[in-house]
Amino acid sequence: MNKHEVVCFGEALWDILPDAAMPGGAPMNVAYHLKKLGLNPAVITRIGIDKYGEGLVNILAKHGVCTDFFHADNVHPTGLVYAKINEQRDVVYDIVYPSAWDFIEWKNEFAGLVQSSKFFVFGSLASRNKVSRDTLYKCLEVGSTNVMDVNLRPPHFNRNSMEHLLRKADILKMNLDELELVTGWFSHFKHKEDRMKLIQERFNIEKLLVTMGADGSVLSDGGDFYYQHAYRVQVQDTIGSGDSFFAAFIQSIYKGLAPQESLAFASAVGAFVASKAGACPEYEVSEVKTLFQSDVDEKLKEPLLKQ
Repeated sequence: MNKHEVVCFGEALWDILPDAAMPGGAPMNVAYHLKKLGLNPAVITRIGIDKYGEGLVNILAKHGVCTDFFHADNVHPTGLVYAKINEQRDVVYDIVYPSAWDFIEWKNEFAGLVQSSKFFVFGSLASRNKVSRDTLYKCLEVGSTNVMDVNLRPPHFNRNSMEHLLRKADILKMNLDELELVTGWFSHFKHKEDRMKLIQERFNIEKLLVTMGADGSVLSDGGDFYYQHAYRVQVQDTIGSGDSFFAAFIQSIYKGLAPQESLAFASAVGAFVASKAGACPEYEVSEVKTLFQSDVDEKLKEPLLKQ
């Protein structure tokens, strides 16, 4: 087995846009960008025996992403999401259910794969069906560092499952709306920092990332808060920008970068992808580094913002 520093679990699908169909699914998107950034991720998912499933395998193989753990489903089709872009350039999703990725069955090979990786990346959406949920729970028991992306898409989540996943997470990413929704279950805190502390203390989470769109992002790590403004780019669409942000953050902490630098680089990657069409655009890392460096020259000379 080749060494995979990161294993991504969950949905692999196609985003059906008004004028195009593009590969997507948060775990697959994260894997694509990790590969772009120099790591060797593997993806655990399930696809249908159809043209969409074949297309996903071909695209990822072309970019060198391991598809050895894509299992075929002869009953359920490859996942589709019908995406519409609103006037604010945000994306509204209709996630087809059931899809093949809802039926990721446990394979004994998963245990060794996940145990040998540094990070096990998963999202809450993969728990919407019992089959994939049970497999995910088993993977979480053997993951060395479990990395969770909160992805609350009504009606595809419930509180009990979310709390179980949060208890297993070591690193967590969520957007501001998701932070407010989840902490609303337990408290009436108004400030995001109080909400973030609550999540970390209640679920014993080491690092918590919160994205805030045009208002940037914030990281809570080791009792300190780090803030990053949003990079200014001409947005084409926001599909996959959060996934690329997350991939860049994972790659940065794998390399041992400092929290502020990790957050800044992740923000640059997310902004760059938002300036392109689709979740997995063609690009060179040097293009992102140009955007990143221009901001470093101006912003990272300032003292770190901590509270």
